[in-house]
Amino acid sequence: MKQTLILASLIAACLTLATGCGNKSEDASGKAAGTGGAKHSIAVIPKGTTHIYWQSVHAGAKAAGDELGYEILWNGPERETDRERQIQIIEDFIVQKVDGIVLAPLDRKALVPSVEKLSSLNLPCAIIDSGIDTDKYICFAATDNYQGGVLAARRMGKILDGKGKVVVIKYVPGSGSTTDRENGFIDTIKKEFTGIQIVDMKYGQDTVETALQATEDLLTKQPDLQGLFACNASTAVGAFQALQSQKRPEVKMVGFDAEKALINGLQAGQIDALVVQNPYKMGYEGVKAVVAKIKGQPVEKKLDTGVEVITKASLEDPKIKDMLKLQ
Repeated sequence: MKQTLILASLIAACLTLATGCGNKSEDASGKAAGTGGAKHSIAVIPKGTTHIYWQSVHAGAKAAGDELGYEILWNGPERETDRERQIQIIEDFIVQKVDGIVLAPLDRKALVPSVEKLSSLNLPCAIIDSGIDTDKYICFAATDNYQGGVLAARRMGKILDGKGKVVVIKYVPGSGSTTDRENGFIDTIKKEFTGIQIVDMKYGQDTVETALQATEDLLTKQPDLQGLFACNASTAVGAFQALQSQKRPEVKMVGFDAEKALINGLQAGQIDALVVQNPYKMGYEGVKAVVAKIKGQPVEKKLDTGVEVITKASLEDPKIKDMLKLQ
């Protein structure tokens, strides 16, 4: 009798366990059924993580994720020249089985195999900030960078009255966005301002320190200089510091992006103008595009997120204030 009672208890326990396990069965995707499953995730991979610019991209991506119910996983290389690290981050997110990726490619050629791999896996990828030499992505949300360079050149032409010597502080070879800006500036100076001579150009590379050194070298070589164009946040901050350290207030500077130090220089009248993007919108629209693709909704292949030339006077413009608030 005792053995019969023990056997009955064991059978009841097994039935209870089986029923409980049935309530937590997994669906085909490996997510627990009946519990709402794991939250869907989108990986956002910037070129770097240190500049305020990328923090603004992150803020925009997170706002879209919160709005649409997606977790935003954020990871990028420490250095904006570390192509191998960015490629590895993409691979890591593939293994994590994210639902989609938003990518700002460090190099328009080196990242092509990674983006094409995502396409082959049917993993939606939106490109932001900088172009890439493939069309295997769902959306490209970015500044019209060539036009940004054109606007910078026209501002330079205006403040120099169409004549003088200028230098260009480039960024790094292979960066699609900054190469377009550099080309827009150079082409426009040559076509529209024949009295302005671009006397030298140098890559500032990916840090403020290297840009500072590159600019100081050019300033030393070019004592008779009227203008300077720097094509992104790090080159502009480095160039501005070089102008300050070498006490060259006669050199009119047009920079790119809205780092705090650059806005301060603009307010003080030490920088003439900045060409400003909308990184918040890039992050926001990139995530929105990925979610739309996941849901089977139409996605616009190319989205211009806007570019503005700002001066000390225009800092009070409500439109400019709103843009800078997000950076």
